[in-house]
Amino acid sequence: MNTPESNDSGSGAAGRVDLSAVQREFERTLLGGERKFTRVQVSERAGISAERAERMWHALGFATVPDDEVAFTDDDVEALRLVAALEDDGFIEPEMESSLARKLGQTQSRLASWQSAMFLEFLGGTQLPPDEAIEVAGLLLPAMERLQTYVWRRHLAAAAGRAVAGSDELARGVRAVGFADIVSYTRLTRRLTEAELGGLIERFEGTAADVVALNGGRVIKSIGDEVLFVADTAAQGAAVALALQDAVTADEDLPELRIGLAYGTILIRLGDVYGEVVNLAARLTTECKPGRVLADRELAAALDGHPAYNLHRLRRVAVRGYRHLVPYAVQRAE
Repeated sequence: MNTPESNDSGSGAAGRVDLSAVQREFERTLLGGERKFTRVQVSERAGISAERAERMWHALGFATVPDDEVAFTDDDVEALRLVAALEDDGFIEPEMESSLARKLGQTQSRLASWQSAMFLEFLGGTQLPPDEAIEVAGLLLPAMERLQTYVWRRHLAAAAGRAVAGSDELARGVRAVGFADIVSYTRLTRRLTEAELGGLIERFEGTAADVVALNGGRVIKSIGDEVLFVADTAAQGAAVALALQDAVTADEDLPELRIGLAYGTILIRLGDVYGEVVNLAARLTTECKPGRVLADRELAAALDGHPAYNLHRLRRVAVRGYRHLVPYAVQRAE
């Protein structure tokens, strides 16, 4: 015999959104149709070898699909054709194909994880019936897609503008690199709840993104308690670092930061940065006192005589990979 609770479809648990039904419909919309091809079939339709298709699939961050599993759609076929065409037309080198796919996969995976969590949280807090929830999903997807395309185009235009108008130093990859690191982050993770820690990281990343952009820099990546940023000049790098310290000091909800800066030639590859300058900035961060900014010798030399900044040479330090690292404390001129 049914109890009143089990028979009530309009309230309580029975009235909540059937997330599995929403997920199936949302997946069909996201994937551009029904799954109807196996791994071999999708590579044949794209006109590439199964080995090449699997290599690209793994580089994008997806798990191996059994040969007999129907897992792919028409959009998967088109995506493989597009990547193959970029290489065949000479736009990307063959050895860069997997690197490009890997970077796209990593970037989009982080974005998708955040968006799906936000969407599920929204659905879980509503009393919408499944058909209305699916309708909401259908409206949300194209809006998010248009917004992402807009942001990508704006960033691409800005990057192209910097490349065209850049100096010889910029063309050689000379940049200021900075690491901003939250002080005592490990201790904070033990003391705060998951919700509190998530709020702290969100606030820190938001503050860093705003300050870095406002002062002419660019955030390369955020890694929990740390933000890596670059700027085109040494002066911009110093401006970003000092403004970030000011912003954190003014916010009672944020812990103190250590910031290390270095200046020189870096390797810029698929949106990330590499090289000795990046390592120096990271090492200086570990040596920095809370609330301060430390710079390497090259950045100090580039700012020598600059009216907006004072630099004070400190004692040499020995850190991993650098036995005689000379740090400079960066401050605003009075």
